[in-house]
Amino acid sequence: MEIRVEGLSRHYQSEGRTIKALDGVDLTIPANRIFTLLGPSGCGKTTLLRCIVGLDVPDAGEISIGGELVFSKSRGVSVPPERRGLGMVFQTYAIWPHMNVFDNVGYPLQVRGAPAEAVRRKVAQALEFVQLQGFEQRPATRLSGGQQQRVALARALVAEPKVILFDEPLSNLDAKLREETRKELRAFLSKLQITGVYVTHDRVEALALSDAIAVMRAGRIVEIGAPRKIYFDADHRFVADFIGRANLLKAVVREANEAATVVDSGLGRIACQRRDLAAGAQATLCIRPESIRVVAGEQPAAANLVNGRIASLTFVGEAYEAEIDAGGERLLARVDPDARLHEGDAVSFRLDREHCLLVVD
Repeated sequence: MEIRVEGLSRHYQSEGRTIKALDGVDLTIPANRIFTLLGPSGCGKTTLLRCIVGLDVPDAGEISIGGELVFSKSRGVSVPPERRGLGMVFQTYAIWPHMNVFDNVGYPLQVRGAPAEAVRRKVAQALEFVQLQGFEQRPATRLSGGQQQRVALARALVAEPKVILFDEPLSNLDAKLREETRKELRAFLSKLQITGVYVTHDRVEALALSDAIAVMRAGRIVEIGAPRKIYFDADHRFVADFIGRANLLKAVVREANEAATVVDSGLGRIACQRRDLAAGAQATLCIRPESIRVVAGEQPAAANLVNGRIASLTFVGEAYEAEIDAGGERLLARVDPDARLHEGDAVSFRLDREHCLLVVD
């Protein structure tokens, strides 16, 4: 079910100031895809989610779900949350501690007066889907964090919504369980073929779960794209920086041709991905640490070749994180743990043109 948001604004008053939580947001969330709203705390992503579900009332704009107008400030339309046909999984799961698993999952059906047999059948189906069959009588207080997340998902599914909205549902789990649950959730939603709208500030979560990502900042959407596009080919400096660790260097465009855009930077002259930038334009050169493949020793000057010296090495398990001084810049790189390198060693690396991204502010 497709969701359309047009000109959505939501303002708050705080200490005599107007805070623009949402500032004229336009957005189309495609049907049957996992769409993530990603951004730092306070960027408006949860406010946007709450407006879609009907828990918050915008000051302007319109929202349509599956072609049906559910909110319009100008037309005086505001469909209540329970009539929007949405499921929602909250950050805290909202599992009732005094209920067992069956009653937690069946609650949405029970409050609607569904027949007891229908409740039993649909709860059984939902629990089987999230692999919690046999847990029906388990008290909620005896569930692990991952099991509580599954109960919350089952409860969102039991009423057979066309859209499920997630407000940072994995943030309370430890790192290992979060990784496992993320994989399960992706598999569940892909199998269901329904629209999932997911809110997070965790870039890894967004990259692993999503079919598309909207990066938000200060109440606006900065950029929308598939995970690989957002990570490897962002258009904006903020997006490139937020979505992952990056070396960001000032650059000036020297020339552009069909194959590359060439810039002058602290690293020297570097041929980058093709960008529609005129000679003399200011830009930011973005290089991911994993794109810098370090070898020992200096090498003769060549295209996109950089010589430098290791300033620091930090062991992080699967790799070393190296800081490299080169051409007046300090770059972060990932180095193979078997590399025989030490602080102070001379090194070099050749930059792949396709991994040299030019972004604008």
